[in-house]
Amino acid sequence: MSEPVQIGDNDEMEDMEDEESPKPQVLSRPDLLAALQSRNHSEAMKELPNCVKKRIKALKKCQLETTKLEAKFYEEVHQLECKYLVLYTPFYEKRGLIVSGSYEPTEEECDWESDQEKDDELCSELKDKAKIEPPAPDKPAEPKNEDVKGIPDFWLTIFKNVQMLAEMVQEHDEPVLKHLIDIKVLLLEKDPMGFVLEFHFSKNEYFVNSVLTKEYVMKSVPDESDPFSFEGPEIYKCKGCVIEWNKGKNVTVKTIKKKQKHKSRGSVRTVTKTVQNDSFFNFFSPPLVPDDPDTEMDEDTQALLTTDFEIGHYIRESIVPRAVLYFTGEALDEDFEEEEDDDDEDYEDEEEGNEDEDDAEYTPSSKAALPKVPKNGHPNECKQQ
Repeated sequence: MSEPVQIGDNDEMEDMEDEESPKPQVLSRPDLLAALQSRNHSEAMKELPNCVKKRIKALKKCQLETTKLEAKFYEEVHQLECKYLVLYTPFYEKRGLIVSGSYEPTEEECDWESDQEKDDELCSELKDKAKIEPPAPDKPAEPKNEDVKGIPDFWLTIFKNVQMLAEMVQEHDEPVLKHLIDIKVLLLEKDPMGFVLEFHFSKNEYFVNSVLTKEYVMKSVPDESDPFSFEGPEIYKCKGCVIEWNKGKNVTVKTIKKKQKHKSRGSVRTVTKTVQNDSFFNFFSPPLVPDDPDTEMDEDTQALLTTDFEIGHYIRESIVPRAVLYFTGEALDEDFEEEEDDDDEDYEDEEEGNEDEDDAEYTPSSKAALPKVPKNGHPNECKQQ
């Protein structure tokens, strides 16, 4: 006589099997999935015949030689950038003179009709054609202020337009940044390779310096311990400068008052303490990177360095070459459109992956990665674009 089927018990057993199954956990943990894939690859390599393994070693030696050549290629690219910076400099110098008001462009130099002006002219023509009633008498034009010197708040406006920089700029920084009249890039050719950002200020009541500098040191050499991770020049440390603040004008510190109570007597006293204040000008006092690459850094310092490298790289590669477009907002529109395109591509990839997860493949981005800082404190992915 057969035993009765216990449906409830089987359901419970199935639930237990589902709970014990590692598959849902693996799918929800990319790190576990990557570890499993890596282990599968390693096991697959071990099972290859010895003659094939030897040939793979030969291919890796070839790969190492091409990596060394790639490093030389990027060194020559940097030299080419140095050459062309000399050609760009006269235009950047003229921009600085116009912004500061030291030079007034000629009518010929101002002969540029923007798309907005074309649209306004077209709208005006259409309105004139559509008019039925006789035009109202013209009102006397209000006098415009023609005494404005240069382009006021040019760089401050750029900083406030760019989100990455706007997050750094505090309200108490703005009066100081109104005196910023130019940002220049100097390229260091060799020993070490890198670049310097120069922030030029007009005479002001806040600090004595006329120029504040931020130097970024780069290298284009594959890491001996992991040469195949090389993807181009990388920033590995940076150095700021000392700001000679006038008395009472240092926006990077603030004074706080704290009450302290005596343990035995019970009397209360007020203690004044100076602490660090949030400010854009902390940018010129970055964390120090240890000379020893094996020295580990805490997560907060790593995060600060990563952000610092990203900002320096972005100022050099995007903001300085295209400053006027960030002032008008046109470059921001282009960046937004590029981000939208990237999001659309990611969304399409996700949909395709949902149709068949087993066939999903990871496609690396063609864009250069921003600087990153690994656990030992040295960034590893600051590519030149």
